[in-house]
Amino acid sequence: MRNGRDEAFTAFMSARYPSLLRTARLLAGGGPRAEDLVQETLLRTYRAWHRIGRLEAAEAYARTTMVRLLVKDRRRRWHTEMPAEQLPEVALPGHEDQTATGVAVRNVLQTLPPAQRAVLVLRYYHQLSEGEIAGVLGCSPGTVKSRAARALAALRNGGLLTAVSYDRDRSVDRD
Repeated sequence: MRNGRDEAFTAFMSARYPSLLRTARLLAGGGPRAEDLVQETLLRTYRAWHRIGRLEAAEAYARTTMVRLLVKDRRRRWHTEMPAEQLPEVALPGHEDQTATGVAVRNVLQTLPPAQRAVLVLRYYHQLSEGEIAGVLGCSPGTVKSRAARALAALRNGGLLTAVSYDRDRSVDRD
């Protein structure tokens, strides 16, 4: 039985690791902090694997665990990256815009408190509903709404987000 459990978990981890790492990078910033968050999430998911049962449930469990580790575990202190002896590999040509956008989004998200950051990542990256986010965070949908509103207001007030309005012709005007 244990061997089947290990195989199922390995298949889940192989399939979902890139997605979990992207989520962790949005939540915790880049580098080792995100990798540590994913590793702790996978460890806890493996420990609970006998209770999870389905792959769909495993993904939801892992995402919930990741967010709760970030938001509620105040004892964990993330440290900045340490310089390495060798430079990392250079990105392939033609991906500069995507890389710059990803870095900019992560930097903007890092200006927010963890709970507000989690709400924005779950809402706009994972496209979860307010009720689903409330379930992940263990709070009410009203709390999710207020955290989202505060986060977006903080980003606007800090000049990191511009207001967008839509007119009747569905064209976009930036303020």
